[in-house]
Amino acid sequence: MLIVAEPDFVPTYSHPGDAGADLRSAQDFLIPPGERATLRTGVSIALPSGYVGLVHPRSGLASKHGITVLNAPGTVDSGYRGEISVTLLNTGFENFEVKVGDRIAQLVIQSVEEAYFVSVAKLPGTHRGDGGFGSTGTN
Repeated sequence: MLIVAEPDFVPTYSHPGDAGADLRSAQDFLIPPGERATLRTGVSIALPSGYVGLVHPRSGLASKHGITVLNAPGTVDSGYRGEISVTLLNTGFENFEVKVGDRIAQLVIQSVEEAYFVSVAKLPGTHRGDGGFGSTGTN
């Protein structure tokens, strides 16, 4: 994988074995309660075919400040070569201030399989069938 970033914005793993590498904000911004903002990370990557970058929220920002990634996980396709941006949503009750260099999300790189889709008249049956949201109950 190739990456283009200024030294202060190269994604880093906080601990050995971490799945997500921290993405940092490349800009200052204030996100009011209930509002969203798309922030630059200063990072562009070239993923090989068969891989995807998934942008996940940081659990500490979510639990302490109500900050989440709006379309989590965000998808960075292998063919994309632009800067990675992150859309944050403030679900909290106070303004959230982002400074340049703050860790705002995590980037997880995974291999993916390309699906082969076949149109059929009917799907094979299962125990669950077509039961959707809430079909397994609340207990």
